Amino acid sequence: MLVLVIGDFHIPYRSHGLPKRFKSLLVPGKIQHILSTGNLCNKETYDFLKTLANDVHAVRGDFDDVIDFPEQKIVTVGQFRIGLTHGHQIVPWGDKESLTMLQRQLDVDVLITGHTHQFEAFEEDNKFFINPGSATGAYSPLRHSSTPSFVLMDIQTSTITIYIYKYLENELKVEKMEYSKK
Repeated sequence: MLVLVIGDFHIPYRSHGLPKRFKSLLVPGKIQHILSTGNLCNKETYDFLKTLANDVHAVRGDFDDVIDFPEQKIVTVGQFRIGLTHGHQIVPWGDKESLTMLQRQLDVDVLITGHTHQFEAFEEDNKFFINPGSATGAYSPLRHSSTPSFVLMDIQTSTITIYIYKYLENELKVEKMEYSKK
């Protein structure tokens, strides 16, 4: 089961759109679920995601004032409970200890957050944490530029294989990680 994890688009405020290379990869009919960390910023970006998959879950980012998304959401995909939040509510932003506290409060196997505009994935206490970064490479208050990135999760029984797509120096780079539920 393929799940697209994507967010922090900031279209049109901080970016004009997805890199063309990403658009060529993200086509209808291949992805079953989409989990967005927010900051879609306009209805057109949400509508684009709806063309890729029927099951789109999004949370509200600090720049989402057009569409009313929830602050947090819990989604079950296969055997995994997945928590989704933008991340501007987590202080300090991206802090591992604060993230693990939220993971325990939500009682989820996987916690997905955004806001820092930088990809990160790690395992802590047999739980998995993912920040897909900014899909467009939009700047953030923490850094003047970021590498465009998104994550594709392949969920099979009790294992998640994640593929990290980054657009770096006009080249598409793909990395792979695995998480197994124990």
